[in-house]
This record gives sequence, C-alpha cells and structure tokens, in this order.
Amino acid sequence: MATKEYKSSDIKILEGLDAVRLRPGMYIGSTGVKGLHHILWEIVDNAIDEAANGFASNVTVKLYKDGSASVEDDGRGIPIDIHPTAKVSGVEVVFTQLHAGGKFDNENYNYSGGLHGVGASVTNALSKWLKVEVYTGKTTYAMEFSSYQNKRGKVFSGIPKERLKDIGVKTKKRGSFIRFLPDDTVFETVEFNADTITKRLRELAFLNRGIKIHFIDERPESPIEKHFEYVGGIKDFVLYLNEGKEALYKEPLYVSCERDGIKIEFAIQHTDGYSDNLFSFVNNIPTAEGGMHETGFKSGLTRVLNDYARERNLLKEKEDNLMGEDFREGLTAILSIKMKDVQFEGQTKTKLGNPQARPAVENATVEELNRLTMQKKFNKCFDAIIAKAQGAAKVRLAERRAKEIARAKNGADVMRLVGKLASCSSRKAELNELFIVEGDSAGGSAKQGRDRQHQAILPLRGKPLNVEKKRIDEVLANEEMCSMISALGTGIGSDFDVKNLNYHKVIILSDADQDGAHIRAILLTFFFRYMRELIQEGHVYIGMPPLYKVYKKDVIEYAYNDAELQEKIDKVGRGYSLQRYKGLGEMNPEQLWDTTMNPQTRILLQVTLEDAANAERMITTLMGDALEGRKRYIQEYANFNKVDSFKEKIGLD
Repeated sequence: MATKEYKSSDIKILEGLDAVRLRPGMYIGSTGVKGLHHILWEIVDNAIDEAANGFASNVTVKLYKDGSASVEDDGRGIPIDIHPTAKVSGVEVVFTQLHAGGKFDNENYNYSGGLHGVGASVTNALSKWLKVEVYTGKTTYAMEFSSYQNKRGKVFSGIPKERLKDIGVKTKKRGSFIRFLPDDTVFETVEFNADTITKRLRELAFLNRGIKIHFIDERPESPIEKHFEYVGGIKDFVLYLNEGKEALYKEPLYVSCERDGIKIEFAIQHTDGYSDNLFSFVNNIPTAEGGMHETGFKSGLTRVLNDYARERNLLKEKEDNLMGEDFREGLTAILSIKMKDVQFEGQTKTKLGNPQARPAVENATVEELNRLTMQKKFNKCFDAIIAKAQGAAKVRLAERRAKEIARAKNGADVMRLVGKLASCSSRKAELNELFIVEGDSAGGSAKQGRDRQHQAILPLRGKPLNVEKKRIDEVLANEEMCSMISALGTGIGSDFDVKNLNYHKVIILSDADQDGAHIRAILLTFFFRYMRELIQEGHVYIGMPPLYKVYKKDVIEYAYNDAELQEKIDKVGRGYSLQRYKGLGEMNPEQLWDTTMNPQTRILLQVTLEDAANAERMITTLMGDALEGRKRYIQEYANFNKVDSFKEKIGLD
C-alpha cells in the first residue's frame, strides 16, 4: 500500500466558508432528501478517494439512532500539522474553508471524485455538530465543530469548539473518522434512507475492486450490517445487473489498461434482451448523460466488431457494415475511467467534457478488444455478438419500413387519436399537462373536471403492453402505445426528440390498488426503455389520488395514505363517515379535480433517475421473466403486517 506523506502544506485554500447556509442549494442541489444524502456522499467520496489512490482498504459508513452518520477509513488521516498560511491544523482548514483540499494539484491524489475540498466544509456548515478523529502516530487527535445562534437570531455554523488536540487515546488504527448530525432547520428531512446508501456503497465497491466497504445501520431494533467487496470489480457489476437475464456468453469480456494518463476499465456482456445498457463513470462519479469517454467507447466497439465480422466472413463483401445500435442490442456494459483534471459539463456533473478522453478510450477499446478477438477461446463469444447484431439489423430495417408506413397513414392515426385524446387549447408545451388515465370511466371524469386550457386527457383501455423484452416493432404495433407516442409528439427510438414534446408534465393517473400499481410500473418501464430522456429531464410524474374520504355534514377531508388517515379522522371528529376509494372511477369530476388534478391542492410525485444502473436492475427484476428474482424482492421489501395492523386499529375489514 502506498505511504506518501500527506501534510497540511499539501492543502490548497481558495476561499473561506461563505454563504453555504444562505444558499445551500448552490452547493448540494437541494435541501430535500437528495441534498441530505449529498452531504454524506461528500465525506464518503473523500474516504473512497483515499482507497482508490492506494492509501486505504476499508471504509465504514454508520447510521446512529440519534440521526447522525459517520464515515471512517484506514487511510493516511487528515493532516494534523499546522497549515503554513492559515496557521491552524489541516483538519480545521478542511472543515472551515470552502475551497480547501489536497486535490487541486496531482501530488497527493492521482484521481478524485469529490468536489475538491468543497464537500467536507459544506457538510460541516449544514450540520448541527460535526466531530473528527484522526488516528496517526499511534495516538488519537480530535476536534469538534458546532453551530450556534446569536441574540439577533443569526446562525453561525461549523464553528470549532476548540483547536485540534491529542486526546491521549493510544491506538493501532490509522485513518480518519467523521461523524455529523444534519441540521433539521436546513433540510426538509433528516432521515437517511438505508436503501439509497446501500445501493451507492455497493456501486462504489464494484467500481473499486478489492476495497472493503462496510455499512451499519443502528436505527432498527435489530441493527443491520452489510459488507461489500468485489474481487471481480466491474465484471461482477455486469453479472449483478444481468442477474435474471439470459446471457449470450457466460463470462463478461473485461479490459483494464492505461492510455495517455487515463486509467480505462470496461466490462461487457450481451443478453437475449433488446435494450442497450451502458453505464459510465469518471472517478467513481456516474455520468448519466455520457460524454467523450462513452463516444470513444461506442465508436471503438463498433469498429472492432465490424472488422471481426469481415475477417470471419460473417459479413459478406456486398453487405453494409452493421451500425453501433445493432451491436449494442442486449448489451450491458460498465465503462469506468479515472483521470486528472476532470471537466464536467453542467452543474450536475453528469457529462464528461474532456476532449482527450475520446481518442484515449477509443484507441484502448480497439487495441484491447482486437487482442481478444485474436484468441480462439473468445471466437464463440464474438460470433454470438455478431449473430445478435445481424438479427437487430433486420429488425431495424423492418422498423424503418414500419415508420414509413406509419407516416404515410399519419392523417388516419391522428383522426383515431382525436377520439381518445381530449387535448387542451394552449399551445405552450411548457404550461401543458397530459394525464394518462386508467380506464374510460376515470377518463370521462377527468375530461369533465380538468382545466381545458392546459390539461389534456388520454384514457387507457385495459393494461398497456409490458415492453420489457419487446422489440420496438412490437411496441409500434400496439394501439395503446401508438396513441401515447402520437399524443406526446416526441417520436420513439432513433426518431425520439424531446424538443417536440407537446406536454412538459406527463402525469400517470391510476387507481391506488395493485392493478393501478402494475399499470404505473408498465408505463414507467416504457418511458425508461424508449423515452428515457423524459425521465432524465423531469417530465414524468405520478398523480396521487386519495385512498379515503372522511366526512361529516359539510366537513370533508381526504387521506392520501394509511398513515394520514387517523390524522384526518381526528380532524373531522366523532360521528364521521369513511369512504375507501377503490378506483378513480368512483369520483365525480369535481372530486377528481379537487383531490388529484388541481395544481393548488394536488400531490404529484416527480419521477427521477438518480441511479440508472440500479433502475435497470429493478426493472429487470420486476418486469422481466425471472420469477425467482421477483419473489426474492417481494420477500425482502414487502411489509404486509404494517397494512394489516393499521386496518385492525381503525376497524376496517
């Protein structure tokens, strides 16, 4: 393990800690649950950077009953010596100076995924208290920060209680320990989600082969412990994502190399499915919008496979080359690169902009995959990929013909849609909403109760097509799906263009029962597979109809979930009546408007895509053919006792 000395003089300071409390969204994106987890990720990223650069091998994340969280690593430890210009310890600099860290030059960290020193100080600024321990030189150094409010009500946060000191606790440990309590006056919620943390830690373990990551949640009555270590790294990641799918070849193809100072690693495996799943990362950061590294990888992969097909005479001389999309049908790929001086496009850091990444990744892909094609043991694997791509090419050509026919009869399609779609009068897409409603009965109520200027209604007859494991030509042959595609106006597949979207809010409105949940899942699967950009840009929502109506004379209250019901009963008072809505069709137009469609009173859930890789695995599990995986998921996450006990409590059958 590397042992380069790490001192306070290695920490560069760009500016002090200002304005974080005033505008936290500028630093962590939001003050909702996403922002809450962001301040944890900043500390986790620092620990992972220590491990990824060879200075640590263990990272432990723990959640406590008091709402605090801690991160510990066995790396070099935050510098404890006095900083040459700040004249305080390195620990104090890191947690009180906004742009301060050891990552601005490339002397201490070859690769880093954090915000270069922003994270630690922002986490401190948005916490009620933060405690640091550094284990070095066989002893323990400690420091604590807290917030306080003056007589005028101004809050000062991240203030050192005292200077860093040796607390006299001898230890054989090395590394850093940070524990903090998020400030509930800043965040809308301060309850960490164990599932969200588990998924991210598992992902980090996949991306950093051999690193041991431990997660402990002490909040439940029976504490939960999980440990992640993947000797196969991203190969194991691909196998994990393809669990429940039929692979064309058993072992993923794997490449690890370095080109032009960029460490490049990728693993690929094709399945008999039809979707293309490429998940890319730069310095452990997911790049959901791709970028130069993805462009280089796709180009290199297409070139190698076409050359292989020619050399093996699988493509005849007169036949055209296959297209990249043909080779990517059924592909699951993880591309992970680590590089210096990363340039991300946009504030969300989801697209890599460094132009040098493209030729480096493309050349590495071509050279390393060519090396594999020359080994006989991989011939069956590459032959299977070519055969799969040739089948995809035939469907692509058939799809093109189907679209040409569809365009030719476009007028007839529009006329058929008119009978289903109740459009709105406004032509400003950014103000318009499309409600995709379950059933003709609910559709009728929605049409009567809506705001006709901005709200359009598209009723669905029966359950729509489950597009998982369906080719695009089969989707285009389904009448309900075609109606939806026509109403949205974006096209589908290679013709998709989000700029043509007719409604900037696409709202799924289904019954609050099992069938309604299934319809939501089917529609979300469709958007994820064929219109993913709608989700990525925040256009997809789920309407939340109430479960109960609690009323007495002129007093009416609606409860949107079981947890809210008792509160509404108490509000209405004794002698109340209770109605349990079994479906949207039971509501008259006025009720549907008041509870579900009125922008002033309704509740909408926005569908986001925080982790595309985990979304892919969940859709495969819930919507695919593998029954065993779906059964395991239900056994792990379903809580039937909670519902039953509440029904018993309020006297429901």
